[in-house]
Amino acid sequence: MRIAVTATGTKLDSEVDPRFARACYILIFDSEGMLVEAVDNRRNVATVHSPSAYVCKLLVEKKVDLLLTGTCGTAALKSLSTAGIRVAFETWGTTVRGALEQLRVDAKPSESPAAVSHFTSRPG
Repeated sequence: MRIAVTATGTKLDSEVDPRFARACYILIFDSEGMLVEAVDNRRNVATVHSPSAYVCKLLVEKKVDLLLTGTCGTAALKSLSTAGIRVAFETWGTTVRGALEQLRVDAKPSESPAAVSHFTSRPG
């Protein structure tokens, strides 16, 4: 399983960026929690008219299974869902490390969609 986390920096102690498509960085981890890649998204934020479509495509290309982020719009959610990427909301206010640790606590080894449902919530 590959996990993407929106972040303000490239380190585990960086804050989770609450913005999905306009996050400064997207950190991609393997199922063991090892950083595979840090994608600099700052240029996308400033230049792309529809950043959510770009980031959705990027996550599909990087074979991401689960996204940890703060908020996500309905169009992006639909695109992510169609691509089979699960989304865990409301992970802001913590570090990337904290979000990954919370995921480990809440998710069971089966990694089924129901396993992250406790951690996943939709913005009100």
